Amino acid sequence: MNTLGRHVLAELYGCSLDLLDDLDAVSEHLRAAAESVGATVVGSAFHRYAPQGVSGVLLIAESHVSVHTWPEARYVAVDIFTCGGLDPRPGIRHLARAFGAESVRMHEVVRGTSKDVSDAVLPADVTVIARDFE
Repeated sequence: MNTLGRHVLAELYGCSLDLLDDLDAVSEHLRAAAESVGATVVGSAFHRYAPQGVSGVLLIAESHVSVHTWPEARYVAVDIFTCGGLDPRPGIRHLARAFGAESVRMHEVVRGTSKDVSDAVLPADVTVIARDFE
């Protein structure tokens, strides 16, 4: 599909509590998610909050990938925006698996086309509780 870019916002619920407060683990998983979509990381910034939670962003040659965790709620918010023909959905799949998500809610915008998009490729054990594709 010829597009200008793809943007996925995802909410991961029921995630592994131990990982969500670990800055190194969150950073490693975000980088692996970027790799899984074929993105080129050109910069990054991560921060661990007190008493808990991690935020991070990867600047990729194709746009950006960001994450914010709420360990107390076992919740992760993810934003993957790509251009250059890259599909961000494998990155969501990677993060859902890596964080042990029980369910995922996602919204995808395909930039530059009015065509419908296909279902996201997510692990079989992850339940998509809502999906809003434009």
